[in-house]
Amino acid sequence: MKKFILTGLLVWLPLAITVWVLKNVIGTLDGVFAWFVAVAQTILPVSLHPFLADLQRIPGLSVIILVTALWLTGIAVTNMAGQWLLKQSNKVLSNIPIVKSIYTSVKQVSDTLFSSSGQAFREAVLVQYPRQGSWTIAFVTGKPGGEVADKLPADMLTLYVPTTPNPTSGFMLMVPREEVRGLDMTVDEALKYIISMGVVGPTATETAQS
Repeated sequence: MKKFILTGLLVWLPLAITVWVLKNVIGTLDGVFAWFVAVAQTILPVSLHPFLADLQRIPGLSVIILVTALWLTGIAVTNMAGQWLLKQSNKVLSNIPIVKSIYTSVKQVSDTLFSSSGQAFREAVLVQYPRQGSWTIAFVTGKPGGEVADKLPADMLTLYVPTTPNPTSGFMLMVPREEVRGLDMTVDEALKYIISMGVVGPTATETAQS
């Protein structure tokens, strides 16, 4: 009986966690949408308040609005007028104290991670961390630059070592290239291996085929 209960748990647990995560994400978006509706009700005429209240009751509408807004934004910035507006807004935000440091840092990271021409998180490697003889999976994010590169040996790599089971937090390391061992597994496979705490990982045959 214990065996069957554990088997059933393994079947339902991933689905339950997926539903829970999606529910929380949608709930957060609905909260933001409700805030926008409240702001709109203070600006727009009273005659439109019932319509805004009806919109707020539609489940999942915030997700549709978010996806539509992202799609329209992507279309808008592909033309010259949209690019000009984007540059002007970047200039404004880059000149506001406090906002400047947060916005520019986040923008640089997002541009690096999501750029189709970037090399961040394009390769999974093995590195000895936190001590010699102890190995962990890391991701190559580039090479040291600027003053940091001037004070380090020539052939160095910048690595991101994620924590388990939450890969969104981790450590940045700068190590010699010869101390890094390349892996054939993809970044997705490496992330799956990290999140599962080493339980789920591609075999040598599967990695070679991919």
